[in-house]
Amino acid sequence: MRGIFIDASDGMADVFHAVVRPDDPPVDVNESDLIAAVDLPRLLAGYDFVLDDHNALPTDQIRRCESVKHVIFLGTGAATYMDVEALDQAGVTVHTIKGYGDTAVAEHTIALMWAAARRIALMDRALRAGNWLRTEGVQLRGKTLGLLGFGGIAAEVARIASGSGMRVLAWNRSPKTAPGVTFVGLDTLLAESHVLSVHLLLNEETQGFLSAERLERLRPGAILVNTARAALVDQPAMLQALREGRIAHAALDVFHEEPLPPGDPLTALDNVILTAHSAFRTPETTETLIRRALDIAKSLDRA
Repeated sequence: MRGIFIDASDGMADVFHAVVRPDDPPVDVNESDLIAAVDLPRLLAGYDFVLDDHNALPTDQIRRCESVKHVIFLGTGAATYMDVEALDQAGVTVHTIKGYGDTAVAEHTIALMWAAARRIALMDRALRAGNWLRTEGVQLRGKTLGLLGFGGIAAEVARIASGSGMRVLAWNRSPKTAPGVTFVGLDTLLAESHVLSVHLLLNEETQGFLSAERLERLRPGAILVNTARAALVDQPAMLQALREGRIAHAALDVFHEEPLPPGDPLTALDNVILTAHSAFRTPETTETLIRRALDIAKSLDRA
């Protein structure tokens, strides 16, 4: 088995070389950022598996890569970059990696929540522009945090938020229990959450889950945090709610188009905090992620 890491940009190549072991299958490293779809058949020729961090893999192009039988996606959100079911039907298995960055994403989620509550980004921008802007923030101790979806990341968010004195509610598509977390119906979650943090997996059933109608049921003046996937939220409805103040603040790490294009409507709103899909980016997380990808590749080599 021979593989290629097609988009080892932003220092990921260095991490790869630091964690690779002599008994791993051979993997060539391509340090390009984004690969044009038409170039994929040429680039992937002769490889059995592909490590993919953030590159789109259109089914019609991958079908032309006759040797490729496996895609190891560095994360859980493969559906954002490829049609997993269509690739499977074409004989290409997509592997994802769960749990590699739960703590990192949870800490970033909490950081965004606090920054939104205290309007830190707004004051920072004003001070840099020479304006002495002082805003009144929200004290979060005693407030209610609602977790929309409850997996490993949400469990870490709950642990940190509970320790800061917040009441934690959660709704999940299947029944769950967790210490210090009260599981409630969706209507209750939306109505009672001072902060709503999105933690659903993106699939056909959850696409646009936070619809205009559900956003209208959100507690007036709530803070919305999304470190999951942008497509879970109806963006035009969210923008309208932000402009009207029904959502007091949105703190977002994920977007419908990435990189976020200049002039995107989100960039014009003062009550929005934006980070560049970086919640998972810590040295510890990147090392764990690439090591687990190589372990998957090793298991394929032994199969």
